[in-house]
Amino acid sequence: MIFEKRPDGEKREKKETDTYELLDKLKIPYSRADHEEAATIEACAEAEKLLGAPVCKNLFLCNTQKTNFYLLMMPGDKKFLTKELSKQIGSARLSFGDAGHMEQYLDIKPGSLSVLGLMNDREKHVKLLIDRDILKNEYFGCHPCVNTSSLKLKISDLLQKFLPYTGHEPTFVEL
Repeated sequence: MIFEKRPDGEKREKKETDTYELLDKLKIPYSRADHEEAATIEACAEAEKLLGAPVCKNLFLCNTQKTNFYLLMMPGDKKFLTKELSKQIGSARLSFGDAGHMEQYLDIKPGSLSVLGLMNDREKHVKLLIDRDILKNEYFGCHPCVNTSSLKLKISDLLQKFLPYTGHEPTFVEL
């Protein structure tokens, strides 16, 4: 069930309600926790407790030329080593992507990055990278395209329902 207003009475953003509508359409069950703004993985600790699932660290990356963009999902407690990832995906020098491209392709602002933003990337500008350790859990947590709520979803629903709908093929990496 989608509630148009947050517990504090504020109206939910359209990108958030669009996320819930798509999950409902795809018959993907989820649990939601509304909370204060959580723009970092450290700030998501409370959401993890509320949801009972680990919240993924999501990084928006690009190559030096800004011609290839990546969304990396990884466990929140892991360190990101650019060199390791660059070698696995055959890309020289990765850096963090800019806010403009993130908003253009995923309709997400920094601090709210989520795999669910791929629903807005209809032209497949962003490639999804998933650390294999994510697959060790049945559930994962992520933002519904805004960082004032977090969702608990099944990994299997992400892989078998959501990604086939968006047309994004994940590349699995080991960090």
